[in-house]
Amino acid sequence: MKKITMLLLAVLPLWLCAQNYNGPEEDIEIILGHIKAFSQHVMAGDHEQIAAAYTEDGKIFPSGRKIISGQEGLQNYWALPEGISITHHKVTPEEITISGDQAYDYGYYEGKTKLKDGTESSWQGKYVIVWKKIEGDWKIYLDIWNRVEEKE
Repeated sequence: MKKITMLLLAVLPLWLCAQNYNGPEEDIEIILGHIKAFSQHVMAGDHEQIAAAYTEDGKIFPSGRKIISGQEGLQNYWALPEGISITHHKVTPEEITISGDQAYDYGYYEGKTKLKDGTESSWQGKYVIVWKKIEGDWKIYLDIWNRVEEKE
């Protein structure tokens, strides 16, 4: 009994903090891989690869701006001004749910921007993404986010 109690005490905190992933494990792994690659492209400043993560009719809903859609619009949005770089970008999904050829995930993002004068600013927020499975691969269809002061 003592061993079972110790095991439960060791595993319970992990279970309480675990993300909620629902759907085929293979598809979950693909989406998680795309999330990681998205952050890498953001830090590399590769606006073409960022836009390629979206469907041809993909849309973003940046805070305080109109909806932006299509590959050209997405590339223009994600292109960084001269002398600006993203030094850190991380997306942490709280939930991924897959239903057929559609999925959604939501969670938190965080990052740091290096400005022309060398200073860095940190930011974080929450997001929701709707995914579509197209020819066996998952692409972002809808992407909405906004900043938060502090994760709860």
